Amino acid sequence: MPDVVESYPDLAARILGRAARLGRTRLVAVDGPSGAGKSSFAGRLAAALPGTPVVNTDDLLDGWADQFSFWPRLDEWVLGPLRAGRPGRYRRYDWAAGGFTEEWIPVPPAPVVILEGVSSARAAIAAELTFAVFVTAPAGLRRSRTLARDGAAILPQLTVWRRAERVHFAADRTAERADLVVDGAAAPAKDGSGRFVRLGGKS
Repeated sequence: MPDVVESYPDLAARILGRAARLGRTRLVAVDGPSGAGKSSFAGRLAAALPGTPVVNTDDLLDGWADQFSFWPRLDEWVLGPLRAGRPGRYRRYDWAAGGFTEEWIPVPPAPVVILEGVSSARAAIAAELTFAVFVTAPAGLRRSRTLARDGAAILPQLTVWRRAERVHFAADRTAERADLVVDGAAAPAKDGSGRFVRLGGKS
């Protein structure tokens, strides 16, 4: 079966054609397991939607043990204000220092805001998402990507993290609910046309 190739500009147009469901903001979640390519996908989608902020959920985690329990912090700092039509803001966690920085990063109530990270499309936010993307890739590739990016020293924490995310995705049925499932292992188009490989999804 040949790959189904789609473009980021076309996806951006589809998102803009949908209604805002978080106040005046179209919230787009880019979810998937560690090392799948979520950050790259979110960055390319944001480039096709000028002025769109990207909030990385890893920045809001209070360390490794906060893998899924960070959500109230995200809701207080970002989602709640956007829901009310006001700017959100958040402090980024410094993984080297082991604490949140003092600087507040603004998140304006833009037409589109991208929320990227593990569990960003969780069922609890589904009703307020305009669009949900699930990025996936083979386990071996994801592991090698993560270790190349963050170093072999994180392997013990990564092993626990990956086990927990498997349990979460199975219980949450995230991929089944996603509007779009993307092949994160596919290489970006070399001609710069901004394309990705679609594996499935509801729309």
